[in-house]
Amino acid sequence: QVQLVESGGGLVQPGGSLRLSCVVSGNIFRFYAMGWYRQAPGQQRELVATIPSSGLANYADSVTGRFIISRDNAKNTVHLQMNSLKFEDTAVYYCNAKIRTVLGATRDYWGQGTQVTVSS
Repeated sequence: QVQLVESGGGLVQPGGSLRLSCVVSGNIFRFYAMGWYRQAPGQQRELVATIPSSGLANYADSVTGRFIISRDNAKNTVHLQMNSLKFEDTAVYYCNAKIRTVLGATRDYWGQGTQVTVSS
């Protein structure tokens, strides 16, 4: 079984910063891409940023230059540093990881989500 646990969400003023973290645990054989998605009320879940096991990260246009995704493979952790936050960044943020388990199956796993609210 694989678990993704997010932390770091909260309430922040416009222009502020937050750092989200996601720790992955379980019967993991190999990590592939990891990433962050978000879902605002009444909207579909959208990609925020992804990072492969090696190589360059990919960002949504709306967060490019403000958000930075990073991963620590030794700690099975992915982070999202969010700077210059805007009202429209308010959403539930979900951690995602494509994982191959020790049983051989490969699929996407999701965290439970963490609320980020940008408000003055």
